[in-house]
Amino acid sequence: MSSAHSYDIIVRGGSVADGRGGPVFEADVAVRDGLIVEVGRVVGSATEEIDAKGLLVTPGFIDLHTHYDGQVTWSDRLDPSSEHGVTTIVTGNCGVGFAPVRGGDHDRLIRLMAGVEDIPEVVMAAGLTWQWETFPEYLDAVDSHPHDVDIAALLPHSALRVYVMGQRAVDREVATSADISAMAELAHGAMRAGAMGFGTSRALQQRSITGEPIPSVRASEDELRGILAAISGAGHGVFQLLSDFFEFTDIDGEFEMLRRLVAETRVPTMFTVNQKHSVPDGWRRLLDLTATAAADGLPIKAQVLGRPTGLLLGHELSLTPFEKCPTYAALRPLPLEARLVELRRPDVRAQIIAEAAGLPEAPWHVRFELGDPPCYEPRASESMTARALSAGCSPAEVAYDVLLQDDGHQLMLHAMQNYAAGSLDACYEMLRDENSVLGLGDGGAHLGLICDSSFPTTMLSYWARDRRGPRLSVEEVVHALTLQPAHAIGLEDRGLIEPGKKADLNVIDHEHLREHRPVVVHDLPGGGRRMVQHATGYVATVLSGQVTRRDGVPTGALPGRLVRGPRRSTAVS
Repeated sequence: MSSAHSYDIIVRGGSVADGRGGPVFEADVAVRDGLIVEVGRVVGSATEEIDAKGLLVTPGFIDLHTHYDGQVTWSDRLDPSSEHGVTTIVTGNCGVGFAPVRGGDHDRLIRLMAGVEDIPEVVMAAGLTWQWETFPEYLDAVDSHPHDVDIAALLPHSALRVYVMGQRAVDREVATSADISAMAELAHGAMRAGAMGFGTSRALQQRSITGEPIPSVRASEDELRGILAAISGAGHGVFQLLSDFFEFTDIDGEFEMLRRLVAETRVPTMFTVNQKHSVPDGWRRLLDLTATAAADGLPIKAQVLGRPTGLLLGHELSLTPFEKCPTYAALRPLPLEARLVELRRPDVRAQIIAEAAGLPEAPWHVRFELGDPPCYEPRASESMTARALSAGCSPAEVAYDVLLQDDGHQLMLHAMQNYAAGSLDACYEMLRDENSVLGLGDGGAHLGLICDSSFPTTMLSYWARDRRGPRLSVEEVVHALTLQPAHAIGLEDRGLIEPGKKADLNVIDHEHLREHRPVVVHDLPGGGRRMVQHATGYVATVLSGQVTRRDGVPTGALPGRLVRGPRRSTAVS
């Protein structure tokens, strides 16, 4: 028992899941000067006390895979992530970003991000100030104003390649030895300035808005080796990789290249794993290869998600099931209310349904109405196919009527990955794998197509409480959202509730925690559209010892800063 002290915050009597994955325990948590200083029975007073009796207390959550590269420069709030307990984000994933960049390449990088991450060009044109050229200057720009989360940044490969090679990078020419040396030198400089590592994509489906694959796709092994060697020489840093594994035609060959790179450079690596519906067991081979690599001492992790990855469809969004129907396409430019007037006309409905019947068969069996609260593991009986069979009509008719509900605000989930068997059982195995790490929230991207940055709430409310199949424990989920990603990215100062760690905390009413159906807002630069997803149950979020949200509402505190390089644990004096 401590003697009386003066603290900034005391979180009293909560059920503490400290991030290690061990049993929840009841304790007070005392905070001073941005750090946790006591955990246990705390005697003393604080400037603010939070009554956490009956509530869950966790470290702040860490999202390893976001695309807030633009938003961090024009907004102080990194929502939706910060509304779902996230206190640290990582940008620069998949090799797309906005630095380094030459003045003549601004539009080029905008087109890349618009195509790959569904961020409207007008938003980036209006929001990006381009007060930087080099990656260190970009980091300085991000660090020049406060945020509601901490930000760690990866150096993006496509931007780096365009900076060095210009049009040859866009044409995906093989880098020369001089190109590789230049990229390596810039990568080393980025690491010295505070980059957390390097991100790339080798997936053919990632294309610029003009349709060509992004510059990093199929970059040579020598090019990757040169860049990773520079990162290794800097003494810290991680490698993030998205690969289609040659559309699953050469899983072993692509992974063997990854093994060689990691073995030679020793740079810790994370790569994306989803269940492809076209090859529903391909992920097993990838996890087997990862397990073998780990057994051989190679620091390789699979980055996974506990939700179907796919698209949200709706009249306010980028896509509906009827985009290729000429009648619908003609109505698309109309404002929503005017379009709905037309869509509710029986003759228009009949025409669009007839046109849909003439299109190639759509995957209606993996399309579902998204309720409020949304269910990300719907039953097969809830699919458009099953509902149509029950109603004696076509799936297109069911979908048409569903999307007119709620004044045209209703949404539909199109599960494209992780749902081949009509369940999240594959995700369950991925999440439990000892060589996987949770990520893939994609916050800041796919603004009219997905809203997966709410995944921490799904993990705690669904996987640790509501799932009808095998579940994860609260302790497992908190570990996967906190300490595990913290160590994966090299931030040992957070992700754990113990004295000396950074005071990033969540106080959660776990019994009533839930997310709501995503809604469309027009609050981006230039009036751009995006989806946000609200949650209830977050009583308080604390970042660096300051309460940034109470009951989901921002307090105005913005203690978030750029994280430059790895962090070690801070000892309490």
